Amino acid sequence: MALKPVIYKLNLNLSDLNRQHYQDYHLTIALHPSETLERMVARLMAFALNASDNLTLTKGLSTVEEPDLWAKSLDDQISLWIELGEPSVERVKKASRMAQQVKVYSFNSKSDVWWQQESGKFKRLEADFIQFNYDEISNLAALVARTMKWFVTINDSSASVHTEQGEVDINWSLLHSQAQQ
Repeated sequence: MALKPVIYKLNLNLSDLNRQHYQDYHLTIALHPSETLERMVARLMAFALNASDNLTLTKGLSTVEEPDLWAKSLDDQISLWIELGEPSVERVKKASRMAQQVKVYSFNSKSDVWWQQESGKFKRLEADFIQFNYDEISNLAALVARTMKWFVTINDSSASVHTEQGEVDINWSLLHSQAQQ
């Protein structure tokens, strides 16, 4: 018998000072049986950093043809493809052919090694690569509950996340941007 995903509910109150985007989102998140809480939290932070009316969480790990998040236009074109973790060069290359914009958010403790080994190949692709601080993602994962309310304020390359269980600052660094090419 296959394991079923665990369902989480998140009320996200977002204040993105970088983009002047202020909105509440009510998200339902399915945690795949093979997904960690850290990965789910990284997905939610990627959502917060790119939040828009047409950005959606996909089926993620259970559907290999889809990214973790995407935004589609009214004519069903993929305007934004977001991957999490350490995807292969081939996967990012495929995504860049299918979407107008591609972003990869790495968050694992092994992200530095992955980036050192593959950065030369990735820098030739049209994609942005962002790395979350793993310890901070882990700290936020420790505050996860089945029903959550987060107040997230984004400014520069940092997000202050206030939950009912506590507070965590999440920082990230831009490893490479297609604008740098």
